[in-house]
Amino acid sequence: MDMRTEDEWVAVPPGRVTLSDRRTQRSWAVELAPYRLAPFPLTQARYAQVTGERPSSAQGDRLPVEGVSWWDAVRFCNALSAQEGLAPAYRLHPGVERIEWDTSADGYRLPTEAEWEHACRAGTTEARYGRLDEIAWHRGNSHGRMHEVGGRQPNAWGLYDMLGNVWEWCWDLYDAEVYGSYRVLRGGGWFDERWSCRASVRRRSHPTFRIDDVGFRVARSL
Repeated sequence: MDMRTEDEWVAVPPGRVTLSDRRTQRSWAVELAPYRLAPFPLTQARYAQVTGERPSSAQGDRLPVEGVSWWDAVRFCNALSAQEGLAPAYRLHPGVERIEWDTSADGYRLPTEAEWEHACRAGTTEARYGRLDEIAWHRGNSHGRMHEVGGRQPNAWGLYDMLGNVWEWCWDLYDAEVYGSYRVLRGGGWFDERWSCRASVRRRSHPTFRIDDVGFRVARSL
C-alpha cells in the first residue's frame, strides 16, 4: 500500500462540523480553521524516540502507542515541540491538575474533538468514510489485538486508522458539569463492536486513565 511516513502531515481544510451527544440528545456546530494532523495514531517508536519510554503492553515499533493517559499525551506534545524548537502549546502547572492551551503557539497539540471528527469524515456525511472492514481494525477482524498503523485504507484526505485500532484522546472536556475533568475519546478500537467505530461516537475517560486500546494522534495549528 502507498503510505505516508509518520512525519508527512496532512493539511486539513477549514470547515464546519456538527457534533452530537447521544446521552444528552444535544447537537452543536463548530467552525474550524485549517490545521495539520498526523496521518497515523502516534507509534511506539516515535513515542520512545521523544520520551525514552515504552509504556505499551504489546511491543512493536509500528504499533500505535497505548497505555498512555491524556496527561501523557499532552506532555508528549510539549516534549516534541521543545525537541523541534517550537513554542509549546500547553502550559502545565506542576502539582495540580491544571493546564492552559496557548492557541497562538506553533507547537504540537492534541486535536479538538471537532477537528478530529471533521478530519475523520473527510468531506463525507455517512457514519464511516468507507466499508468498515476495509478501513478499520475492530472486534470482528482484529483477532483480539492491535495492528500496525496504516494497515487499512485511508480516508479521502490520506488519514489512516481514524476508526478502529486504538481510541484517540482529544483535547476537550467531555461534560464538565457531570463528569468533571473527564476528556473525550474518539474513533473506536480493536476490541470494539462495529457500532463503536463511527465518526460521531464519543467516549469519555479520566485524564489519568491508561489502557491497552487508547492512544492519540498529534495536531498542529497553522
